[in-house]
Amino acid sequence: MLEIRNLHARIVEDGTEIIRGLNLTVRDGEVAAIMGPNGSGKSTLSYILAGREDYEVTEGDILFNGHSILEMDPAERATAGIFLAFQYPLEIPGVPTMEFLKVALNAQRKARGEPELKIPDLLKKVKQGAEALNMDMAMLKRPLNVGFSGGEKKRAEILQMKLLEPKLCVLDETDSGLDIDALKIVAEGVNALRSPDRSIIVITHYQRLLQYIVPDSVHVLFKGQVVKSGDKELALELEASGYANLVGEAA
Repeated sequence: MLEIRNLHARIVEDGTEIIRGLNLTVRDGEVAAIMGPNGSGKSTLSYILAGREDYEVTEGDILFNGHSILEMDPAERATAGIFLAFQYPLEIPGVPTMEFLKVALNAQRKARGEPELKIPDLLKKVKQGAEALNMDMAMLKRPLNVGFSGGEKKRAEILQMKLLEPKLCVLDETDSGLDIDALKIVAEGVNALRSPDRSIIVITHYQRLLQYIVPDSVHVLFKGQVVKSGDKELALELEASGYANLVGEAA
């Protein structure tokens, strides 16, 4: 599904290199957790995968289903099936959430040569997704993320993911700002999307989220590189001992 080869990337504005020779492979159907201390490049990696223009790839390649995505803009990557759930979802005043969902879903369907959904079919699809996430349909009449709690924002993003049906889901610290009840609901929504032809990258600081979204693999980033990989037990080790020993070995 995803292969990152010797990736180097820097911030466009000041030239600071953040990703320094990163290698990572995520198989079809795999849930891969990416962990690491602050400043290790986790969120930067998610932005680069989505095509954010603030970062420049200076070396290496990113292959999605065998094809390089480096020349693709964010819209092309989204159409191809890459979805990024933000750590801090943006508020968009004046745009009702339902309208946003309709435009996003139909734009993607059009790009794929599929017919636009008729309003009754769209409403049925959205209602089913919202109910699974314990979302009140009245919330979807409000401007996107405006006045939403942290849990409501994350549920709205998981609803988008459910509707758009991406092939690669990148969750950037989805557990940030969630209480335990909201975390469980969001995790259930993510787990419902697991399938043999969909891969999920879960970026997190803490093992807590991985109790509910159990990964197939765990990768530790430090100074822009993957310094250790393992199975779900690696996350438990990090929870018990922290990153200090691992960082010391990699330094």
